[in-house]
Amino acid sequence: MQLLTHTQINAKVTRLAMEILEHNTEESELYILGINRRGMELARRLTQDLSRLSDAPFHLWNVRIDPRDPLGGGAVLDHDVKELDGKPVLLVDDVANTGRTLFYALAPLQQVLPKKIEVAVLVDRRHKAWPIYVTYSGMVLSTTLGDNILVEFGQEDVAVLE
Repeated sequence: MQLLTHTQINAKVTRLAMEILEHNTEESELYILGINRRGMELARRLTQDLSRLSDAPFHLWNVRIDPRDPLGGGAVLDHDVKELDGKPVLLVDDVANTGRTLFYALAPLQQVLPKKIEVAVLVDRRHKAWPIYVTYSGMVLSTTLGDNILVEFGQEDVAVLE
């Protein structure tokens, strides 16, 4: 079953960008960390919308982590984590399921003291097993643990409940 169309995803990303700006008016810059491929694509789209709405600098980084084995290689940033000391950080993923991937993606940030850390997702599922709070979500779903949400970014973006 299709939950969101291409047009709806674009509208939700724009709304998320406006909400993020509204809650970060006191910030002179924002570091946006996208998790893996889909989280990074959402982070890229958010950064584009944020840049259209504000002249503030937005720094787009990638966090790579194996969601099936988060301890295997750990979370790896594509920049020096020390740059995040004292900076506002927005961690971005496509779907917040149990919260485990988001939890482990935060591990590198324990080496520094960011000014604040917020979390943005396109779809937030309300059955977290890990202590993760989603700050910004495009859609909130109450699903069963057996349900799977897949977000596909491409020519015809879709969010699908499988």
